[in-house]
Amino acid sequence: MPERFLTFRVGGELYALPADQIAEVIRLPAVARVPQAPKGLLGLANLRGSVLPIASVRGLLGGEAEEEPAARAIVLEGAAPVALAVDAVDALVAVEADHIERRQTELAARPGERLKGAFAADGKSTIAKILDIGSLIGTAFVQEARARPRRVLDAAVAPQRETVADDRQMLVGFEVAGQEYALALDVVQEILDAPETLAALPASEALVLGVTPFRDTLLPLLSLRGLLGLTTRTQRGDREKIVVARIGGGLVGLLADRMRTIFPADGDRIEKVPPVLSARAGGEAKISAIYRGDDGRRLVSVLAPDQLFREDVMQRLKAGSGPNGGTASATDTQAASRSGEERQFLVFRLGDDEFGLPIEAVHEVARVPEQITRLPRTPKFLEGVVNLRGDVLPVVDQRRRFDMPALAEGSQRRLVVVRTERHKAGLIVDSVSEVLRCQADEIEPAPNLSNEPVRLVQGVVNLEKAGRMVLLLDPAELLTRAERGLLDTFQAKTERARL
Repeated sequence: MPERFLTFRVGGELYALPADQIAEVIRLPAVARVPQAPKGLLGLANLRGSVLPIASVRGLLGGEAEEEPAARAIVLEGAAPVALAVDAVDALVAVEADHIERRQTELAARPGERLKGAFAADGKSTIAKILDIGSLIGTAFVQEARARPRRVLDAAVAPQRETVADDRQMLVGFEVAGQEYALALDVVQEILDAPETLAALPASEALVLGVTPFRDTLLPLLSLRGLLGLTTRTQRGDREKIVVARIGGGLVGLLADRMRTIFPADGDRIEKVPPVLSARAGGEAKISAIYRGDDGRRLVSVLAPDQLFREDVMQRLKAGSGPNGGTASATDTQAASRSGEERQFLVFRLGDDEFGLPIEAVHEVARVPEQITRLPRTPKFLEGVVNLRGDVLPVVDQRRRFDMPALAEGSQRRLVVVRTERHKAGLIVDSVSEVLRCQADEIEPAPNLSNEPVRLVQGVVNLEKAGRMVLLLDPAELLTRAERGLLDTFQAKTERARL
């Protein structure tokens, strides 16, 4: 009985795989690259709601990166599927068993090839090599058993929870009409890019901008400028953000001019609003406290969520939060139906790729300081040190850390200050896009097609409807063992200098 093979091309060579090993052939989907992955792993992709590792056959064979991107992906059968990126798929052929050469194949194999046989694809001179794909994958990647990502991430951030002082409050800062305001982090559900278009509501107040899709429901969108009694913008800006907040039990979207930072506010720097201001009926009545940062040079107005809306609006929000009513009902019902706790992640971008860090591990987000002091004889990943509000902080350029090209001068990069069990460091990233909330059960484990350098990817949030995939990083794995040792030495020197 003849055997069936799928033939395909990679770098001008013709290869084959047994048809019974193949689940399907698809166009190469959008790929989320895994930092520092071996060249055989292109990254992760979404296949009908599941996270699928994409391996490059060219990379598995030891070749260099493709000059032109692969066009097709061959999805292999198995309990943990993997897709193979190839240049082109040729044909499905049937070959008689006695026409397959299996004994002398390895003698004709090129460096990097592992073969199970070969046959004449056209019956004459064109030879198709049968790849031993299991051996190639087993050699290129180390299969590792992994715990559920929420457990690993919980273990990674547990020390941070212990180090946060009781009187410190995490705030989300944003700008409205040139002034900085903030909401408590536990009020903010997510931070999203403002949509280009909104569905306006007829006969609504000026501060009600309309509704926008949010997960599986519609989110009412209101203008923070209108709520605070500030001047209305004549044109919308390209850096506007939606602060999704839970107020009165319901979800609302608050349109801010732009995001500022996520930062810890020490209790002794937060002051109640003076009575003369809190008694006024304007925007001042919506401010619960003033945070004095940077030795008083930075004043942030902390908003009181329960004072943002009139009493009748608050009553509607509370009524709408029940199991059968209003805006937040769909979201709440879904959350109640899922098991597991809710998790929060700070999402940042490097190029076109998105990464998430547990919010518990994030100390604050700030602009990259203009002055970074270089250190001699340090690895290229260490940009230098900065003085951030009196603390000398080592700064890691994540583009260099992940071997990515440098950004053009003048780009608005951000500094994400992260705490691990033993270190505190600043990570320079391209931008910070949002605070993402999801249920722990929505976090998919990272496929175990990996090796030691990519253990830092501990899970994946697959936002299929939005066409996005966020790779969740373990803060403790952002630095290699050698680099952690360097920071240990740096920290010891800093502490001795303080004595």
